[in-house]
Amino acid sequence: MAVPLYQAKAEFFRTLGHPVRIRVLELLQDGPRPVRDLLGAIEVEPSNLSQQLAVLRRTQLVTATREGNTVVYALSTPDVAELLRAARRILTEMITDQEALLAELREPERRAHSA
Repeated sequence: MAVPLYQAKAEFFRTLGHPVRIRVLELLQDGPRPVRDLLGAIEVEPSNLSQQLAVLRRTQLVTATREGNTVVYALSTPDVAELLRAARRILTEMITDQEALLAELREPERRAHSA
């Protein structure tokens, strides 16, 4: 029996639900990077990074190629970078809306102090 689309989407977003995975994807937006560069930029234990890279490979969000003794990772499709950009836009809008609400909530407080 086929998995319903909404369930497949939920699984996909669960895959993105780890900070190290998101950071790896962000770093790979600029192009392929060897594991040692990812380790230096993310500053996690090598075993933790390896686990998270395995999840990203399994879900086909990244690809891995071997160049000699070095494994180089890349985004599997430019759509992954577009998804991260969309998330940034959504978060920016959410924060902007929250700032506007906060300013509105504080306005009576300001009037009371200036009177």
